[in-house]
Amino acid sequence: MSVQISSAEPERLQQKPVFDRIDRHILRELSVDARQPNVRLAERVGLSPSACLRRVQELERAGVITGYRASINRARMGAGFLAYVTVGLSDHTKKSQDAFEEAMSQADEVVECHNVTGTIEYLLRIEVADIATYKAFHTGVLGTLPQVTAITSFIVLGSPKDQRR
Repeated sequence: MSVQISSAEPERLQQKPVFDRIDRHILRELSVDARQPNVRLAERVGLSPSACLRRVQELERAGVITGYRASINRARMGAGFLAYVTVGLSDHTKKSQDAFEEAMSQADEVVECHNVTGTIEYLLRIEVADIATYKAFHTGVLGTLPQVTAITSFIVLGSPKDQRR
């Protein structure tokens, strides 16, 4: 990886990392299996182990690789029901948004919460055991928040492509 200086902002130099084919290949391989030994990763991307390790460390230093995590099969943990939910708020104040975001951070059912543009304010990824558990969350959590004015649920029937797993 090298750093490129953008000439688009002459008065304020801005550094932008430039990734080559090997960097991208390393990132793809690590996204599939972050626990693979460096020797195997090096073989897969066509580098010596020492060169591969230096590349990975540089990607970490640059903040491109921000950490490593376990990929969890939530269905095996009893949370096989997946829904995406859009939420509209009654007003767009910071106080309203902060209150909603705090409530979502406390809800174990909410795996992701995104503040988005458009006709709604939030997009949630909900993972629970079943439809009954989802209904309890819908009415007992989302339905009790005073700033929530619109809830639309999209029940996932299948996920032919999901790179988080």
